[in-house]
Amino acid sequence: MNDQPSLQQLLQQEHQLALPQFSHEHAWQLGCLLRDMAQAQAAAVAIEIHAYGQVLFSCAMAGTSQDNQHWITRKRNSVLRFGHSSLYLGAYQRSKGREFEQQPHIDASQYCGHGGSFPLRLQGGGLIGAATVSGLPQLEDHQLVTAALARLLAGQ
Repeated sequence: MNDQPSLQQLLQQEHQLALPQFSHEHAWQLGCLLRDMAQAQAAAVAIEIHAYGQVLFSCAMAGTSQDNQHWITRKRNSVLRFGHSSLYLGAYQRSKGREFEQQPHIDASQYCGHGGSFPLRLQGGGLIGAATVSGLPQLEDHQLVTAALARLLAGQ
């Protein structure tokens, strides 16, 4: 479960988890799913669902701090700017022999290539937002978000 997925697997995951629709109600459902799943793992995480230019869900569980919100902001900014999961962005740059934050056009105080933010896309459409978790190791943050998205998608 903790094996790093390949770049191709990460891109395929982004395609597979595109949603047929996404409303404010779906954001609430996804956020609550994430919270329930984190609580079942006794994980202290912060959660944010950002879509249509605004935060539609935000939750900070006991054991988190303002640092988690800073990580959420940086991860989300990366997804919204580049259109891929933050885990993919970091892995892609490492495959090229550099860290995501070391790129000359990246302000590391605003962007990062650490897993935990995943693009919200409509099927056949474009990027509408990002679902982001912070508090676990980056791969576990990513897996929590993708598992919740898969559950939400199964219910649509």
